[in-house]
Amino acid sequence: MRLKIDRAWKKTGYTIGRFFVNGDRFHESLEDEDRGLDSTWSEAQVKAAKIFGQTAIPAGTYKVILSVSPKYKDRDWAKEFDGLVPEIVGVTGYSGVRIHPANKASEIEGCIAVGENKVRGGVINSKKTYLELMRNYIMPAWRSGEEILITIER
Repeated sequence: MRLKIDRAWKKTGYTIGRFFVNGDRFHESLEDEDRGLDSTWSEAQVKAAKIFGQTAIPAGTYKVILSVSPKYKDRDWAKEFDGLVPEIVGVTGYSGVRIHPANKASEIEGCIAVGENKVRGGVINSKKTYLELMRNYIMPAWRSGEEILITIER
């Protein structure tokens, strides 16, 4: 399965993107501020440009796995999936990057939220959108053993 984020609206403090699943437009994404980081950068370059908890992950392509999140495993939206939450792995200078529900950039700390961009600086219906993504796309792909990749475009 191929996930893609086209970072369409880069603003101070947040980034709104168009979120795609297998080439089809799904909804929108919410990330922290895009500071121009790229997956080709060294860890030292990323750390020099990154503001902890306020910087979107570097543009690039990454593997997505499902793992139990200690922080989110007991949330109602994670319990349906036995605490499994999508984790983006191999991100230089970052760890524990997840796709999860959130409505404001202050709630994501380097992670990615999905929802509907109908408010300035955030998304709405994030939990509903997340559950749709998990139930209809990510869990079926994971159960079938399909590789899940996400590409973040500038």
